[in-house]
Amino acid sequence: MTKNKELTRYASEKLDSEPVDESDDQQKVPLTEDDLEEERKLVRKLDLRILPIACLLYLFAYLDRSNLGNARLQGLPEDVLGGDPTGHLFDWVVSVFYFSYILCQIPATITSKLFQPRIWMACAAIGWGVASTLMSTAFNFEGLVVCRLLIGVFEAGFGPAIPLYFSLFYTKAEMGLRMAYWFGFAAVAGAFGGLIAFGIQHAETSLKHWKFLFVVEGIPPILLGIATLYVLPNRPESTSIFNDREREIALARMNRATRGDVGATVNKDHIYLAFKDWRIYVGGVIYFGLNCALASISAFLPTIIATFGYSTTSSSTMFAAYRLTNVKANAAAQLLTVPPYAVAAVVLISFYKASDLKQSRGIFMAIACSISGIGYLILLLAKHGVRARYFATFCITSGTYTTIGITIAWFTHNLGSETKKATGIPMFMAIGQCGSILGSHIFPKPEGPEYTRGFAISCSLAFLAALCSAILSISYRVENARRDKLYGKVVPDEPVDTRELADKAPNFRYVP
Repeated sequence: MTKNKELTRYASEKLDSEPVDESDDQQKVPLTEDDLEEERKLVRKLDLRILPIACLLYLFAYLDRSNLGNARLQGLPEDVLGGDPTGHLFDWVVSVFYFSYILCQIPATITSKLFQPRIWMACAAIGWGVASTLMSTAFNFEGLVVCRLLIGVFEAGFGPAIPLYFSLFYTKAEMGLRMAYWFGFAAVAGAFGGLIAFGIQHAETSLKHWKFLFVVEGIPPILLGIATLYVLPNRPESTSIFNDREREIALARMNRATRGDVGATVNKDHIYLAFKDWRIYVGGVIYFGLNCALASISAFLPTIIATFGYSTTSSSTMFAAYRLTNVKANAAAQLLTVPPYAVAAVVLISFYKASDLKQSRGIFMAIACSISGIGYLILLLAKHGVRARYFATFCITSGTYTTIGITIAWFTHNLGSETKKATGIPMFMAIGQCGSILGSHIFPKPEGPEYTRGFAISCSLAFLAALCSAILSISYRVENARRDKLYGKVVPDEPVDTRELADKAPNFRYVP
């Protein structure tokens, strides 16, 4: 602890002794080839140290929040919810997670700045892992609700804090791809969850299949949480994994095109700035539509795919071997959820790479949202075409997962200061997670297999998100042009002192 304080004090003195020059005639000293090679080595070191544990944590975070869709087909409603003929009880079990998740995101993310990242992330992972495992012991509706609420509390301290944590180590030109790797594991979780559920469906065990599912997917985050204590680096100025030269490079990168905080600090003025920023609320509208789709995909995709197999006019052989019994049809549905998620992972990484290369987010978000909207249109119009409807699930997963991650990467830079990021990121996420509550209630069992209302709502919200993405992108471009006219063009990647004005600093430029 004493060593960390000394390192933090050293970093603070070093940064304060190098004032940021925001004059119009500043000249950027180009990095030499040796400097660039040192930086590449540092980034590789960071990738190997941060990405594996962060991605695995998110894999199981997403599995633990979304495995109810698979458990539903393994008999959970019949065993715990009294059969739940209307599906309303199951809908509430799904959505109650989001109540605690929404309420705790902003205070949890701001508070996370006051703790060492490795300790904060570890406690969050162990907490939701224990709560998820305990779901296997639930014997009534109330027990499931309590466990889901606890999962929401602990995951609220993890999901929004990760983009803030990444921004300490990665530049805006690197964030998109790293967010793709991280958020891509949500898509991997969908595929992986389907494979696990398919395997458990065929396993002979003394536990009910859904109970075994919760145990299998709940224990790993507990173990990963323990590993996080020893693997995940703390902030650049205090972590012990750097030598002196690496720390110097990391601090310079941390302050590239912005200015990072030093140590455990919170700027109260920037919290207020976040609540006044209209763009965060527009981001919330985008995130609302995306999370409505995401929640419904997570909880209901296996059920929706299972209904494809009962189309009376279908001649597809895709489900032919599984029509003999509901159990076999449900097992097939679990397995057939895998390809849409696998394709989504490939699509989102491609979009993120292009987004980083072009340093533009809005246009790629608008395209991805439109792809998702087209998928829902197909589901609305192709009532009996099994192949077309299955193709639509690829469009929905690819478009939805791609846009969510780009949105996070977009605001991670555009909010300027650490405290405004710590407030603004969970703000738009909290607004967006209200869409998850909606998504948990728009596919009631009696409306299957058509689910016209659910598909229509999701389709409308996807195209609304596309429109809002375009509006945000245009507004950022207009504001950049205004500042260029008033203050002159800036040198790319030069440090900008955002400690007082955050993203309103004259030399700060947005990623459009």
